[in-house]
Amino acid sequence: MTFSTLQGLVCTQTGQHARADALQNLSPAGAPYFADYDLEAAARTLRPDAMAGRPQSMWRYHEVLPAPGSDAIVSLGEGMTPLLAAPRLAASLGLKHLTVKDEGRNPTGSFKDRGMSAAMTMAKHLGVKHLIIPTAGNAGGSASSYAARAGIGIDVLVPGDAPAANHDECRRAGAAVTLVDGFLDECGRRAAAIAEAEGWFELSTFKEPYRVEGKKTMAYELAEQLAGALPDAIVYPTGGGTGLVAMWKAFDEMEALGWIGSARPRMISVQAEGCAPLVRAFEAGAETAEPWADATTKVSGLRAPKVLADALCLKAIRESGGTAIAVPDAAMFEFVSRAGRTEGLNVCPEGAACLAALPKLLARGDLGADERIVVFNTATPHKYGDLLAGIS
Repeated sequence: MTFSTLQGLVCTQTGQHARADALQNLSPAGAPYFADYDLEAAARTLRPDAMAGRPQSMWRYHEVLPAPGSDAIVSLGEGMTPLLAAPRLAASLGLKHLTVKDEGRNPTGSFKDRGMSAAMTMAKHLGVKHLIIPTAGNAGGSASSYAARAGIGIDVLVPGDAPAANHDECRRAGAAVTLVDGFLDECGRRAAAIAEAEGWFELSTFKEPYRVEGKKTMAYELAEQLAGALPDAIVYPTGGGTGLVAMWKAFDEMEALGWIGSARPRMISVQAEGCAPLVRAFEAGAETAEPWADATTKVSGLRAPKVLADALCLKAIRESGGTAIAVPDAAMFEFVSRAGRTEGLNVCPEGAACLAALPKLLARGDLGADERIVVFNTATPHKYGDLLAGIS
């Protein structure tokens, strides 16, 4: 049985192909690459009726993931996170069907682990000796842990006002941490310059082609957990946008594999009012998003003033018939507490942003009371101690 059907990489802008057996960042057109698979071959073994007995991790979908074999995988047990019904919270919002996909159950406490497992697997396979990553917080902790697992050195650049737990997590895993006076975009600029000067491999969102592949497994899991009956809408917190784009890619793959039909969930992007470049672009009818000046949100995962894959995010939202919406920080903090009180759910501020968006989405007619809605909680709140201190 073929472990992976990976054939190569394809530029998301020009369609130009590139080899998967060599390190790649952006394409010559300056656009992200997507991994390309032989889906006809994958469909022979990757079937819903053949999943029993496979590992309870994201690597159960190995035919459409980038690894030459099982012994090459760099894993800490990521994936297969629970899908939790929230009936009391739903009723309080005027909804009938609300579930939460809890990505805070991953090894380092966030959905970033999925992308890092795939990225680190290929980095190790292709002989990377040292990595560098700009991060708003959780991606750095995840990358540090998976780099340690792979035996690869890593430098992490993180905004100085990101949660202290993120800095500490990186250091505990042996990473060299640099605190930057600025936001994620400034960290990205510095990381790119250092990578070029030092000959290190840059692990930035969308500049590295395999983080998307790990994150797309969230959609595969949804299809399995819902027995192929996909929700009417997915409400997703969007900073860099990888998860949103990754799931949209996965739905196309799953249709080609015969897992689902042509119907898709509406993809709804949630950002912070203090940093909402995608919302502004969506509302303006633009195909790309201008950088957001002077971001004011305190929620680190949503403080991404510049979205590298802005065109891909906006395309997924529009093709799905979805929308984009922004909520204030105060509403996020309110729903951190509300989710805990009503359902015992531990949600991070980014996940709470999606819950906070639901009343407004209902009022606007973007969601129907009878629709099946899945909200993604992207991380555990336990990394946000200072930010959430005093919230009850």
